[in-house]
Amino acid sequence: MFSGIIKCVGKIESITDKGSTKIFTISSPVSDSLKIDQSVAHDGVCLTIIRANNTTHDVEIVNETLSKSAFGSAAVGDYINLEKSISAYTLLDGHLVQGHVDTTVKCVSVDDLKGSWKMYFNLPADYAGLVIPQGSICINGISLTVCDLNEDSFAVAIIPYTYENTNMKNVTVGSIVNVEFDLIGKYIVRQFELRNLME
Repeated sequence: MFSGIIKCVGKIESITDKGSTKIFTISSPVSDSLKIDQSVAHDGVCLTIIRANNTTHDVEIVNETLSKSAFGSAAVGDYINLEKSISAYTLLDGHLVQGHVDTTVKCVSVDDLKGSWKMYFNLPADYAGLVIPQGSICINGISLTVCDLNEDSFAVAIIPYTYENTNMKNVTVGSIVNVEFDLIGKYIVRQFELRNLME
């Protein structure tokens, strides 16, 4: 489990094919503290460390994850947000994030507000019921608040600290990002779906 509070940004140094999976080698300030079998969120995707040394670590990404996340189109040189898992004693500054990305969305607009940024993303119809104004949403592993909601899009406000210390500064119109919708909202929607089936 994670909180959506990014600790640092890593860089993809290499991508190696291994059958239907890919091995990503990532350099980061926290690589030297990681252990094999440890779960770490990479752009919001919970991945298991399979190798680590003083400067880099490796994760193996299966085809299912590649097809449902932005890692399917990732390239060497890309920057990714990293967060270690939280514990029962961790201060929950963001919101509960599983590291199970629901889908990807595309950035459709970036407004530079001269001190902050408002980024708009397309909203697939199948997920529209999971987004509410001022609700929590996780984009590339970052806990953010929905500040604007339209029928087919939503926006989040990016403060300078987040912009400078995550890969959101690399998001431009057309960029594909990972999205995990609010866990509590998903359970509520599922209960209503089941209730409707039983009626």
